[in-house]
Amino acid sequence: MKQSKLLAVVLCLVLPAILSTGALQAQHDLGPRGGLPGAGGAFPTLNANEQAFFNQAFLRFQEVQSVSGDISGEDSEGLGPTFNGNSCTMCHAQPAIGGSSPGLASPQNPIPNPQVALANLDGAINSVPAFVTASGPVREARFIQNPDGSPDGSVHDLYTITGRTDAVGCTLAQPDFAQQLAKDNVIFRIPTPLFGLGLVENTSDATLRANLAATQTARSGLGIGGSFNTNGNDNTITRFGWKAQNKSLLIFAGEAYNVEQGVSNELFPNERSAIPSCVFNEMPEDSTNLVNGNSASPNNGTAIGTASEMLSDTANFAAFIRLLAPPTPSPQTTSTLNGSTLFSSIGCALCHSPSLTTGASIFTSMGGVTYRPFSDFALHHMGSGLADGINQGAAGPDQFRTAPLWGLGQRLFFLHDGRTADVLQAIETHADCNGKIPDGNHDRFHPSKCSSEANGVINNFNALSPSQQQDILNFLRSL
Repeated sequence: MKQSKLLAVVLCLVLPAILSTGALQAQHDLGPRGGLPGAGGAFPTLNANEQAFFNQAFLRFQEVQSVSGDISGEDSEGLGPTFNGNSCTMCHAQPAIGGSSPGLASPQNPIPNPQVALANLDGAINSVPAFVTASGPVREARFIQNPDGSPDGSVHDLYTITGRTDAVGCTLAQPDFAQQLAKDNVIFRIPTPLFGLGLVENTSDATLRANLAATQTARSGLGIGGSFNTNGNDNTITRFGWKAQNKSLLIFAGEAYNVEQGVSNELFPNERSAIPSCVFNEMPEDSTNLVNGNSASPNNGTAIGTASEMLSDTANFAAFIRLLAPPTPSPQTTSTLNGSTLFSSIGCALCHSPSLTTGASIFTSMGGVTYRPFSDFALHHMGSGLADGINQGAAGPDQFRTAPLWGLGQRLFFLHDGRTADVLQAIETHADCNGKIPDGNHDRFHPSKCSSEANGVINNFNALSPSQQQDILNFLRSL
């Protein structure tokens, strides 16, 4: 028998056996794990009063906005003049209310992006921008520069209330996204998950600084820096949002209510894009209730009510987030345990800190809790591949807060702009010096290559065997 035929026979006999063992199979993301959501409920140790507060705040979090609050099913007022969504749950829905963006990222998650249908709801005459698709993530858009070349960085909402049945006379036009896309002047953000953030809020600055300092020598050896975004007045650490730009959950909620839904509130009392023909309500549209307006309450019509009934929507949103339990990981396997060890040994845990501990808390048994966010909540330079050209507080154009990884197992989209649904690609995109820069258009912000602090760690990851890399992917999908 000729050598070539002999080789063919051997391959026919042996290759199926090799493939069945996985020895030659490339590593790949298995996708969001199935089963019940591992998150979405209240912190388990709350007492009866705290649980009742959470339950009521949870209902407020699900309210749907219309302009004047008089459309059936949309009975909370204040939408617009511009907006990206009409409810908190539109953005925070996967895998349960309080999570991140829904979307058709896999057969197990058949929830289309709700921003598509929102464009023409109630008679609105918006066009759906090219970057908003039924199978993609919920997105907000920011412009990098103003027309005069000065820095912009602010959110430009997708839609306006023009044409809606409850906004007669408004003629506000949408931004020209096609033109700005052609100028490479648009960057995107997707919603951050909210699970467990009350623990993050109640972690002291001293704990965060000590945690970062403890890894300084090891981080330096891999070229990793790290610094905190801070409040300009009191120099305390800000920790919420993609660039850690928000100080507290109340500020985070108030800003989102105003920017994403267009609802003015006690923290952000001014209407955005407030041209006269498009303002229909008194300001602020969301405020502390002086009279209990809950018709189901025995105290309706008086100034007496539960905390939730008397507080503003914004304060209720913050309370709901503050009392949300952290995500629950899936049971560990041999592969995920090995992946956890490798995750630490190659340096991932130097930024994605496995554990932190809260300070004293007014809420039952939420003080002194050691939790596992897999984040140091510090800013890191991510280089040209992820740079977005936006400054927020002390965070520069290529700096981002270390994204917490808890709950990643059921998340659909990754990175600040949701550019991928693949965990492996998200890992590789952390580096800008391994030949896998996904978007060279942002080089103008960071002309020097190899500027990502993650390059050393990604080199370590790439040096692993395919089976070891798969163990890390399996570990991440177990979180």
